[in-house]
Amino acid sequence: MKKYLLSIYYCVAVLLLAGCTVFGKQPPVSLGEPEANLMARAGSPTARYPLADGHVLEYRRGPWGQETYMARISADGRLLSWEQVLTMQKFATIKIDRDGKADVLRTIGAPSEITYLTLVRREVWSYPYKESGVWNSLMHVYFDDSGIVRKLENGPDPKFDPDPERGLFGRIR
Repeated sequence: MKKYLLSIYYCVAVLLLAGCTVFGKQPPVSLGEPEANLMARAGSPTARYPLADGHVLEYRRGPWGQETYMARISADGRLLSWEQVLTMQKFATIKIDRDGKADVLRTIGAPSEITYLTLVRREVWSYPYKESGVWNSLMHVYFDDSGIVRKLENGPDPKFDPDPERGLFGRIR
C-alpha cells in the first residue's frame, strides 16, 4: 500500500511540474501570430489592459504568484511581445511621482495584495517575485490618495521566513 501511495504522489508531482512548464520565457505562440492563437494555447488572461495602439493581456502564474507574463497585442490583434514582468528591471521602469495605478497595471499587472497605511495615507500594492531568479522577495508600490506612485520598496518575502519568531536580522525579540 505504501509503495502504491508513493507512486501516486510521484505521478501527481510530475504532472504539477509539467503544468508549471507551460509558461516559460518563450511565448506559447510565435510573435506575430493572432491573439486567438495565443488564447487558445495560453487560456484566458487574468486581466486585459487597454493601450493607445492595442492592449495587454495579463497572465498571473508561478508558485506563490511570483510570475506575471504580459502579452502585448497590436491594434490588428497580433502578438508583439511576451514578457515576465515581475523583475527588478521592469520595476525600475515605474516612474515615481508620475505614473498612476493604470500605468502600473499595464506595466506589472495586478498586485497580489492591497493594503492601506492610514498614518502616512498611502495605498500599497504588493508583488511577490524572485529577485535575480533566486530570492523570494516582495516589491511594494506606494500610491498617494490621488493614485500617483510615490515610492517603491522591496525586501524579503516574510512568508518564506523559516522562523518568524527569530526577529529582524536573526536576533531574538
